[in-house]
Amino acid sequence: MSELGQRLLDASFLEGDFVLRSGRRSKFYLDKYLFSTRPDLLRDIAAGLAEKLPALEPFDLLAGPELGAVAIVAAVSLLCGKPFVIVRKGAKGYGTDKVMEGKAEPGQRVVIIEDVVTSGGAALMAADALRAAGLEVDALLCVVDREEGGRAQIEEKGLRFDPLFTATSLGIKKPG
Repeated sequence: MSELGQRLLDASFLEGDFVLRSGRRSKFYLDKYLFSTRPDLLRDIAAGLAEKLPALEPFDLLAGPELGAVAIVAAVSLLCGKPFVIVRKGAKGYGTDKVMEGKAEPGQRVVIIEDVVTSGGAALMAADALRAAGLEVDALLCVVDREEGGRAQIEEKGLRFDPLFTATSLGIKKPG
């Protein structure tokens, strides 16, 4: 395992009984806030993700689903110089009532940056919202793929998927 992978695990790997966003139960949890709020880890994770971006050119924007991916997409944006948008779970119901925050123009190409992928549900909802706004979305990067079906769901929707880490590369043994 890489040194960065070990640091991520040391900071964020929890054992117990957890309900994931997907509704699934898990004996382990990667608490994204425990790695995305630490400047040393956030910087190095963002650098790892940014290294993957040249293979996805040309693209115009980055996008991060709220709330977990916002710090990560902001850090990647700072490193690569591309602007980003934040994709809300739904319209906020006040102010501008937008589902997407930031400046984007129909036809622009977008790379989604996600934190942890299990089923891919949050990332796919973000992709749908971006596409509904007239943006072209064909790639998704994430910090960790739990390897629990997200890749298949994401690729089925026509997105290239490239995680920085997988559960296997982090040495996480899943029950079963």
